[in-house]
Amino acid sequence: MSSSHTDILLVEDSQADVELTLHALAKEHLANGIHVVHDGEEALEYLFSTDQNRACRALPLLILLDLKLPKVDGLEVLRRIKADERTKIVPVVILTSSKEEHDVVEGYALGVNSYIQKPLDFVQFRETIRQLGKYWLVTNEAPRSRT
Repeated sequence: MSSSHTDILLVEDSQADVELTLHALAKEHLANGIHVVHDGEEALEYLFSTDQNRACRALPLLILLDLKLPKVDGLEVLRRIKADERTKIVPVVILTSSKEEHDVVEGYALGVNSYIQKPLDFVQFRETIRQLGKYWLVTNEAPRSRT
């Protein structure tokens, strides 16, 4: 899914997890404006590209970021997001299967807004996505300037 207005940038290499996430968000009527990329390089290109398409695009309201990504890993993507003046205010939620303490500590050290281990159970996964979407897109007050 893609549109000129992106509420969520989903950075996920597992097609099954992409489909589950999109299904859960659609069920909650939060699926408008989702852009999916499948590796860290694509995520950085989407956020930092200097082409004319990027210049016309507002930043996402939320980035859901997996850690174990091909090409550029999730922690490096997070590092670049939080180091850039244009993107550092965008909330980033790490959504990963990793239980490694190093990943949790490094994620928070780099400025992640939340770290959530993906539930293995489908119902729990869907509920987690529902809660994430509701909180970050409905409840949370984001800065007005998103360009």
